Amino acid sequence: MKEQIAARQARANWRNKLINPVLNKEFKLRMRTPRAMWTLFFYLFAIGLMALSAIYLMEVNRGGGQSFNPEQSKLLFYFLSMAQLGLIAFMAPGLTAGVISGEREKQTLNLLLTTQQSSATIVLSKLVSSLSFMVLIVLSTIPVYSMVFLYGGISPKQLVLVFLFYVFIMLVLGSFGILFSSLFKRTMISVIVTYGVTLFIFGGTALVFFVMVGTMDRVPQSSLNNYSWMGHILAWNPVAALYSILDPSITGQAYSAFRSPPTGQQEPFALWKEFMIIYTVLSAVALWLGIRSLRPRLKK
Repeated sequence: MKEQIAARQARANWRNKLINPVLNKEFKLRMRTPRAMWTLFFYLFAIGLMALSAIYLMEVNRGGGQSFNPEQSKLLFYFLSMAQLGLIAFMAPGLTAGVISGEREKQTLNLLLTTQQSSATIVLSKLVSSLSFMVLIVLSTIPVYSMVFLYGGISPKQLVLVFLFYVFIMLVLGSFGILFSSLFKRTMISVIVTYGVTLFIFGGTALVFFVMVGTMDRVPQSSLNNYSWMGHILAWNPVAALYSILDPSITGQAYSAFRSPPTGQQEPFALWKEFMIIYTVLSAVALWLGIRSLRPRLKK
């Protein structure tokens, strides 16, 4: 009997170390509501509908009587990966941009700050609880991706890298959402700013890259070096980073401004690796600033 009580206490201690009261409360509030069920349903319905529509269009294009081409399966995987990245970019900022400002608007933030939980624990717990539901949604789409493996053309390594990239981009967008939620008192303002930053990350970086490519095309080609610095601009773009996982040859094209590199030259650093290095630093800085700005400070 004493051994069983000791074992239960040991499990409780480990549970308290892994899941603090803030994280436990947030998990229950997010996972035990009808909205979570319906959000999961409509997300899977949208992904499944897009996958079935793409398969139907491929069947129509090939006439139905010819053998299936693995390249079409690869295109289906590319389409699903990009579509899911767009859905993540749409949902992740909304899940995190109001976690701190919402507590401030409900006048419960001061009560939360008087507990024994540190600022870092509160911020990280809010981030993990907000993104855990998004991770659950993304993992639930694996059966949809299994349709691609019926036709071949995709390796399990690519699938694992794509899902790890999804988790990373959630952390990046969630970190910016936590930062603006801590800085701004109104949830609406923090949501707008977070979506604006997300739009710049996805669209603004690509626009800057293509503007630079168009500008450099007017320069004589003899004065241009292959694998130029313009490729580093594209490494800031999540779509390009994800596409470099799906098709590694895009990295060489980006660093040579869409010109074929000379034979025998070493391939540059992969876009998705450089993307993860850049945004790991930015996410860490955003979380640090969010933690610093959580508690009110006396003005000197």
